[in-house]
Amino acid sequence: MPLVTSTEMFKKAYDGGYAIGAFNVNNMEIVQGITEACQEEHAPVILQVSKGARAYANHTYLVKLVEAAVECCPDIPIVLHLDHGPDFETCKSCIDGGFTSVMIDASSKPFAENIEITKKVVEYAHDHGVVVEAELGTLAGIEDEVKVAAHEASYTHPEEVEEFVSKTGCDSLAIAIGTSHGAYKFKPEQCTVNEQGILVPPPLRFDVLKEVSKRLPGFPIVLHGSSSVPQEYVKMINEHGGKMPNAIGVPEDQLREAAKLSVCKINIDSDLRLAMTGTVRAFLDEHPDKFDPREYLKPARANIKELVRHKLVDVLGCSGKA
Repeated sequence: MPLVTSTEMFKKAYDGGYAIGAFNVNNMEIVQGITEACQEEHAPVILQVSKGARAYANHTYLVKLVEAAVECCPDIPIVLHLDHGPDFETCKSCIDGGFTSVMIDASSKPFAENIEITKKVVEYAHDHGVVVEAELGTLAGIEDEVKVAAHEASYTHPEEVEEFVSKTGCDSLAIAIGTSHGAYKFKPEQCTVNEQGILVPPPLRFDVLKEVSKRLPGFPIVLHGSSSVPQEYVKMINEHGGKMPNAIGVPEDQLREAAKLSVCKINIDSDLRLAMTGTVRAFLDEHPDKFDPREYLKPARANIKELVRHKLVDVLGCSGKA
């Protein structure tokens, strides 16, 4: 099937109590690992591209990689989405360039300006059959060019969501309930230590999510900064020359709970980076004589595939939902 929008995908997810995985893509191996897992699990998927990915790999290369995935995985619906579009021009470029979904992130702007910018993108996108994700509230952390200090982050104010959605016409809304971007989502002093000596982050603000859901019944909610930062890959990186102390993610049981509520899209990026980097580091450390990229990228792709499979089945709940 051709690329689709997320409209029908989100409706089924909302009614079914599961979420769609939105996985960031940067190269061929990541696209292959994600889509092969989704094809085998018969799961719908959103492949998303950030401004940084477009700068790294070139818009045309990324679109063609996704088109290849559509051809190789004909049995599953695939959305091509712009992640964190910083302005109208970037969103327009992606809409004109074959994307079926875009995000306009004007969350750092004052409320009225966020509405104005988002509405402009929505009008252009809808005229071209493309859906729009917007954001209210500001997540802390670093991911590509999105950099927000902890003191600048803010939870979404539920009392603002109805006005925002009605005035902008956006199709889904990313909210801030305690997740954050990157692999260092929480400082150690924010966490407790369990019996195994592992840092446990503070719980997500489900009260905010439930109030937003109450005010926007049936409306798709999105969680950014939702990588779980698998400790086996953090350990792998650290044991093979890396240095990632106190890398902490969002507990997967909390993401599963969010998926049962109104969250229809959960963004995952850092986990993919960790799986690829850990695997490559370990391979090159253990095989110092090897220099063929295919030899270390093949196991990296395989580990991304298994990571995605785990997310589809055990976290998102969307396996078998294509």
